[in-house]
Amino acid sequence: MDETKGGLDLPVTHFLRGRFATPCICVLQQPASPLMKARQCKHNSRNMKRSGDSEGEKRRKRRRLLQELGDQKIPFLGPPDRGYQQLWDSSYSGLVLRRSCSLPAELHGRVQAALLTLRRKGCLLRDLVRVRDRDVFTAVSRALLGEPGHTYRYLDTRLFAIPWHSEDTDAKGQKCCDPDFRAACKALWELNTFFCSDVSQLKEGDRLTQCPKGEAETKQGEEGDTESKHSEDSKNSEGADSESQQSEEGDTESKHSEEWDIESKHSEEGCSGSKQEGEWESESKLSGEEGESSQVKAVGMCVTSETEHSEGKYPGWAPRTISSTETEPAGLGPHEKPVAQLKHSLSDYHIEDKEQAGGQSCSQPSPPQKCTGPVKFNVTLLNYMDPAAMSQLKEEPYYGMGKMAVGWHHDENLITHSPVAVYSYSCHDEKGESGEGSSAEKACWRIGLKVAWDIHTPGLMLPLESGDCYYMRDDLNSTHQHCVLAGDTARFSSTHRVAECSSGNLTYIQSQCQKALSNLHTDPETGSHSLLALLPTTLQHCEEIHNEVEFEWLRQYWFQGQRYARFCSWWTRPMEQLEKDWKLMETMTMLFLATVEQEDQEGEGRRELAETLLAALSDRHQQRQTWRDRCHSNLAQTLPPEEAPVDRPFWGVDDPSMPLPFDLADIINRVESLLWRM
Repeated sequence: MDETKGGLDLPVTHFLRGRFATPCICVLQQPASPLMKARQCKHNSRNMKRSGDSEGEKRRKRRRLLQELGDQKIPFLGPPDRGYQQLWDSSYSGLVLRRSCSLPAELHGRVQAALLTLRRKGCLLRDLVRVRDRDVFTAVSRALLGEPGHTYRYLDTRLFAIPWHSEDTDAKGQKCCDPDFRAACKALWELNTFFCSDVSQLKEGDRLTQCPKGEAETKQGEEGDTESKHSEDSKNSEGADSESQQSEEGDTESKHSEEWDIESKHSEEGCSGSKQEGEWESESKLSGEEGESSQVKAVGMCVTSETEHSEGKYPGWAPRTISSTETEPAGLGPHEKPVAQLKHSLSDYHIEDKEQAGGQSCSQPSPPQKCTGPVKFNVTLLNYMDPAAMSQLKEEPYYGMGKMAVGWHHDENLITHSPVAVYSYSCHDEKGESGEGSSAEKACWRIGLKVAWDIHTPGLMLPLESGDCYYMRDDLNSTHQHCVLAGDTARFSSTHRVAECSSGNLTYIQSQCQKALSNLHTDPETGSHSLLALLPTTLQHCEEIHNEVEFEWLRQYWFQGQRYARFCSWWTRPMEQLEKDWKLMETMTMLFLATVEQEDQEGEGRRELAETLLAALSDRHQQRQTWRDRCHSNLAQTLPPEEAPVDRPFWGVDDPSMPLPFDLADIINRVESLLWRM
């Protein structure tokens, strides 16, 4: 998954105060020299998604929106507010809530036991991700489960899926993990199977799956039994990340808490507190809201009616009293004037969704776009969040919804318009404690939703009871953004997705290796190697695969340390084979270099080969240095040895087993000198 890089790095206050001046954009001349052309790294161009003219126009529109909004707050509605269900139906119709009591009790028990097992074993870990050329820890701990050989890429980080272990035995009788771990993975596969079936059976207009009368109380009792059953395991479980890690992350995040870029990477789930949440995002990631809501809402236990709240059935929620200085949410009669005025004054500047026809704005309901065929979730991203251990949670900036555990984002790297299914489980922390206060006083976890590119549609806030599930169907994930609002207890979420894995699965990269190695001939008698074809396009393709294997697979895998082999050895052998194939590609590069340096080569053909080789080597040299710096960064050094990044593949200058040196600077100079002499 390519993340669009930020173009400008300016505080949002420049926009809000109207002090932002049109930047002077310096356009660099295209280098005329073939040598300089060759030194441009091709991976940068893959991140370019739109022309500069398009970006400039969107920046101007966003600036106008921000200036018009000023310090005003955008309203949002929760369950006790009038118009809540109407707003859900009209602007958030792709959202479906399945109450905890409507799921099979046996499934709840197995899934919750599985999540506690994975936490006890210590396999839910914070990721060290890349955000605008800086490393930051995710605020949440996570693990990826899914189809064997699948990966999920976000924020320049590739997660390697632990297999579902849906079969009773491993291939050829080889065990890759212990029975408890296998049972936990299989329980989450059962949940995945349930979601695949349930989402496929939903009808248009389904919003809320109600509980049979009396089941809610039964379910709560069973949930308490499940958690108490595992409380001892939780008490003996490994702790979360060290204080030094949290302090380091806090330092990193606090430096950027006010830096909201115009163009930036999306706030993928889990990076709360870093500078990307609440940002103005590029392409479909962009949202057109600004300002914080002055209305502070009480928290609740589940979706219900205003009558139930007035009866005290849900003590966490209470109808709000609107003071003379507050503005009631839009759609509530006479109090809607400020939002209506904004809607009118900004109608000329409202940024329209590019996928809507006839100038229809994103805030207006659009015909649902269905995925073809039955739903098949292929991965689940498990998240574990403990508010007590999450430092510097930011306030939600646009609506005033409360503290965010996860900032506003779209779930990325998914099949277009595919659904997302989420299971939410609130529990005791790893010490077996449930936090301060009684259960009635605790703030529950909530999901916030907003329409992207929209400044007048109120936001929606959905409280989650432990065991609740919600689905984002049709195009909701692409046209809307969501955030996770922190409660008082620890929480797991199992987020089931249809990941776009066409170039992110083991079968794909193995086939890429075979394509590259098909140009390498090995003499059966002597074992010597030679290249079969010397066409520049063929050699360029081989070198691109070489870089893909090294930087998208081998270094991604080892950067995340020994976390996979500790819990499940499924990936060990495939990665060993990929490394062997990569080493043969190093031999191919050596042969490529020898061909370029042969004096009897024709002039123009030799120049083209040299330029192709120089581009590949320059890219490789730069990326190796970047990964090396990441492995030895201050943040990486705070990790325990079993989680610390490994700078692999790496070899010394005098390693006889390697055909080329790790540091390519001298070879690059040789090729440059050759080009200058031509």
